[in-house]
Amino acid sequence: MSSDPWGRVDETGTVYVRTADGEQVVGSWQAGTPEEALAYFERKYEGLVVEIGLLERRVKTTDLSSKDAMAAIGHLRTQIDEHHAVGDLAALRTRLDALVATVDSRREERRIQKAKQTDEARHAKEALVVEAEELAESEQWRSAGEQLRALVDTWKALPRLDRKSDDELWHRFSHARSAFSKRRKAHFAALDAQREDARKAKEKLVAEAEALSGSTDWGTTAARYRDLMTEWKAAGRAQRESEDELWNRFRGAQDVFFAARGGVFAERDAEQGENLKVKEELAVEAEKLVPVKDLKTARAAFRALNERWEAIGHVPRDARPKVEGRMQAVERALQEAEENEWRRSNPEARARAEGLTGQLQAAVDKLRKQIDTARASGNNARADKLAKELEGRQALLDQALKGLEEFSG
Repeated sequence: MSSDPWGRVDETGTVYVRTADGEQVVGSWQAGTPEEALAYFERKYEGLVVEIGLLERRVKTTDLSSKDAMAAIGHLRTQIDEHHAVGDLAALRTRLDALVATVDSRREERRIQKAKQTDEARHAKEALVVEAEELAESEQWRSAGEQLRALVDTWKALPRLDRKSDDELWHRFSHARSAFSKRRKAHFAALDAQREDARKAKEKLVAEAEALSGSTDWGTTAARYRDLMTEWKAAGRAQRESEDELWNRFRGAQDVFFAARGGVFAERDAEQGENLKVKEELAVEAEKLVPVKDLKTARAAFRALNERWEAIGHVPRDARPKVEGRMQAVERALQEAEENEWRRSNPEARARAEGLTGQLQAAVDKLRKQIDTARASGNNARADKLAKELEGRQALLDQALKGLEEFSG
């Protein structure tokens, strides 16, 4: 008979393991000496020790699921309970009990983490829904449409909630996008309708202009052409391709009439020469209005000059483009001044510019503090990296501040 602190072999070859509940039969050994029998079952014990150690490491260092971990623990516990090894089986049970506690703790941590992630995803999706509903009321069709598309990409990147909550939020989100799309389509449909009405109105004006092009009633027809031009401007713009084609016909009809009149009044070339001198003088007066300092005054002055201009009559054909071009250049300068004034007084554009400037200034101030902190702590590498980032942000801020100045210029 052979024995050690944890087991023995009796004279019949039966192997026993010692436990707190007394000796338990491990197995029977007939193939060698008692010492070899104990060594064999001790190796089985060492194998269990190794398996438990490996499982402990997997539980602590990998993302092994709780279900798989408990299954592995149960498998090892069965092997221990069947007493097919010689060694401190109670110690192995203790380690498995501790491992169960660890698995339970990890399971609870994962539950808490999952709940936290779900809560964060819920808040994020609720925020997206609120933003989408606000954008749905916007009339900034292009920018709002781009923002809504970006929100969809953000939504797709977020984890799903429970089906009921996710479906409810998605329904609101989708409804907001649909509402915006309907409003945008309605807007452009109305715009298209307006342009179609303008096209029809200008078609009639063109038809009348072309019918008048052969008239020899110079005064009455010229006056009617001026009225037609006023009606043309009041009709609004048609689609670009139609607008250009109609304008060429409209202007061409007038050119035919005035060319014929010019031929008839060839003897009045001297008078037209005088007209040219007067118009050149008016052009000089108009050019003094540029650069525009007082838009209202400049516009009134130009209107008065233009009325005098219209009252003068024709100038020699070859001189017309140059002298009219001078007046048109002044008119364009006035239009640009009006557009600049509108941009400066546009509260929405100003608010966006101020918001952007504020964000960039906050980012610059934050980077400067971070740089000072890094320098103070001796982390020059981080300070240098932040300094490069600061240069970029500062450049953006300078550009934003320059743009903001335009609103107060």
